[in-house]
Amino acid sequence: MGNLQIASRNVIRNQRRTLVALFIIAIGVISLILADGFIQWIFWGMREATIQSQSGHIQIMKPGYLKAGAANPYAYILPGDSSLYNAIESIPGVKLVTPRLLTTGLISHNEITIAFMAEGVDPRKDEELSKAVRIAAGSNLTGNSLKEVILGRGLARNLNAEPGDTVVLLATTSNGGINAVEAKVSGIFVSTNQAYDDASLRLPIELAQTLVRVTGVQLWLILLHDTERTDDFLTQLRTRFPAMTNNLEFVPWYQQADFYNKTVALFSQQMDILRIIIGCIIVLSISNMLIMNVLERTGEIGTMLAIGLKRRKVLLLFSIEGLLLGLTGASLGLVIGYGLAELISTIGIPMPPPPGMEEGYTGEIRITSKVLVSAFLVPLTTTALAGLYPAWKASRMQIIDALRHNI
Repeated sequence: MGNLQIASRNVIRNQRRTLVALFIIAIGVISLILADGFIQWIFWGMREATIQSQSGHIQIMKPGYLKAGAANPYAYILPGDSSLYNAIESIPGVKLVTPRLLTTGLISHNEITIAFMAEGVDPRKDEELSKAVRIAAGSNLTGNSLKEVILGRGLARNLNAEPGDTVVLLATTSNGGINAVEAKVSGIFVSTNQAYDDASLRLPIELAQTLVRVTGVQLWLILLHDTERTDDFLTQLRTRFPAMTNNLEFVPWYQQADFYNKTVALFSQQMDILRIIIGCIIVLSISNMLIMNVLERTGEIGTMLAIGLKRRKVLLLFSIEGLLLGLTGASLGLVIGYGLAELISTIGIPMPPPPGMEEGYTGEIRITSKVLVSAFLVPLTTTALAGLYPAWKASRMQIIDALRHNI
C-alpha cells in the first residue's frame, strides 16, 4: 500500500477533525480570494480611469516638457508631421492617436470670473479615449461647432453656468499677448478626480489653438487595445522610430500616475500583512489539530516503529497527511471563493464616494490567475509547514513509551 493511500485513510479516519481543518483552510482561501480580488479591481479601476480620462497609454511629447512645460508650455509644441502621426496610428494594436493642447486662463460667466485649466481635444476621438469622463448634464463635444466647451461639474457650479450658457475664455497667447473667445457650454462632465472637475474644461482643439494662437499641440496620446502590452509598444515605438528619440519622448501612462503607484504600493503591503495573518492562523490551527492526532495515535506509532518501520517513514506519512489536508482544503476554498467572487461581482458592492470624488461607485471582485495562485499557495504552504512539527514529534517517539498506550 502506497504512502499516499495510507495517509489518505488516516486523514479521513477522524472525520470531524478533518472537516474542521478543511473548513479553516477553505475559509482562509476564500478570504484571500475576495480580499485580493477586490483590491485588484480597485487597481484595475484606477489604472483604466487614469488612462481613459487624461493620459492614454503612451504620451508623445518633446523632451523636457514634463519638467519645464508648466512654466513655458508653448516652447514644447510638437512638429506638425502628419506622416509620423498616421504611421503610429497604423501600427497593429494601436486603437487611436489623438492630440492634446493644454492651456490655462480665466473664464467668465455673467459677473463671475475664475481661473481654469483647459484641454484642447479632438471631439471625435476623445469620446473613445475619455470613457472615464461622464457627461452629467447636456451633451459632449460634437465637433460640429468649434465654439463649444464642456465644463467640469465643480467649475460649472462655481460659475453658476448650465448647458446653453455662453462663457468667455481669456488666455495668454504663445507670443505673450492676451486673447479672448466666446463659447457655448454644451455640457457638464464628471471625472474620477474632483479637484480636476473643479478647475477644468475641454474644448475643440481648433478653438484652443485659436485662443492661444498656435498651430500645433503639446501631446499626442496613444490608446492601445491592451493595457498589459504598454511596455511592449513603448519598446516598439522607440525601436521603430530611432531618429525621433532625440526630438520626441515616449512616456508610458504609469510614469505620471503618482497617486496610482503609491496606492498600489500601500494596498499591496496591506495585502501581504493579511496573507501573513491568515497563514499564521492556519499554521496554529492545523498544527494543534495534527499534534492532537499524534497524541491519540501514540500507541499506533509505537507499533509501527516496533515492527521495523523506519522513523523517516513515519515522518513522511504524517507530513503527507498535512499536505493532503492543505491540498484538499485549498482546492475546496478555491472553488467556493471563485463562485462567491462571480456572484458578488454580478450583484455589485455599493461603495461610498472615495476621497477626491463626489460620487460613489459599484465595486466588483476581479479574479486573475495571480489572485487564484496566491490564494491557493499560501494555505497549501502554511498547512504543509504546520504538519512538519507534529510529523517530527511522531517520528521521534520512544518505542517502549509509545507501546504503553496500547495497554
